Amino acid sequence: MFQPDLFAVPAPQEPVTPAPARSMDLPAVLERLSTLCERPRYSFMVLNLIAQASAQTGSAGPFVREGNRRVPVRDWLCEALMPVAQRDPRRRAIAGKVRAELEARRALPADPVEAEAVIESQVRKRVRQSGRTNVSRAVSELVRAGLVRRHYEGYRVDHQNRGAQRQAVYTVTEEARRALRQG
Repeated sequence: MFQPDLFAVPAPQEPVTPAPARSMDLPAVLERLSTLCERPRYSFMVLNLIAQASAQTGSAGPFVREGNRRVPVRDWLCEALMPVAQRDPRRRAIAGKVRAELEARRALPADPVEAEAVIESQVRKRVRQSGRTNVSRAVSELVRAGLVRRHYEGYRVDHQNRGAQRQAVYTVTEEARRALRQG
């Protein structure tokens, strides 16, 4: 004989029917980004910029035409997002650090206007380096979310892996493009 409360028989359950697949719209994109991305707002800005750069072909890169020059897509994204960092306290800290380094090396011009231009140039260079990392991280999250595909083009052959003078190419998926157009 066995003890009935130890081996309770579960009541028969109704079969679980999956929820109908929701077509991708802007709220669905935002929901997906908020669940899969560390910085969903930043990732959404990157997604919008990639969609803007890829308006005709669906792919952005390896270069984006800016006036009469061609800029690598990551650099273009970084430059486009730079105004967002203007009031960031970290940018001010970087400017202070650059000023201190230049003063310590006695490389700061005596003219205050020229000195500010040199400092701003160095700050932009450092922000661009960290911005490229931030853009790459955001694109990786967008790839993981299924909104963007990434591959590399360049020297020799197209390839899934970077390196060997290859540049990134970002392709917004068709469902993400539709959702962004609707929004």
